[in-house]
Amino acid sequence: MLKIAFATGDGTAVDQHFGWCRRFDVYQVSAEGAELLESRLLGPADSDEDNKIESRLSEVRDCAILHVCDIGGSAAARVVNARIHPVKVPQGTPVAELLARLRAVLAGNPPPWLRKVLRQHAPEAVPAWTPGADVVASVAGGAA
Repeated sequence: MLKIAFATGDGTAVDQHFGWCRRFDVYQVSAEGAELLESRLLGPADSDEDNKIESRLSEVRDCAILHVCDIGGSAAARVVNARIHPVKVPQGTPVAELLARLRAVLAGNPPPWLRKVLRQHAPEAVPAWTPGADVVASVAGGAA
């Protein structure tokens, strides 16, 4: 299970810039389902850049992935340093669509970036499939 945050104004779509976001909806997601854990409401963004970033980061620090419609370079670096994978999506992308896509990917063969996130945040959910394993097995079997 992964905790995923969405920067949203109304809970239906990702439509917020990370630094100015006043609400993060946090879901618990697996291949089997997704559940809204909570909506985290924030006050107005501080005018001080460091305080603004830290106030938003503190609200998603327990999440593995963060969906936003925009994020500045220094904020993105701090999010990544907190071991959170930021994902920029077009403004207005429906949260339900993103959850469905993520569930489908988790049920199949996740891309390398998502396998890394899984290893960091949910090692029990890492799929057994490893890219190239079939090739290694066939080469090893052919050399014997």
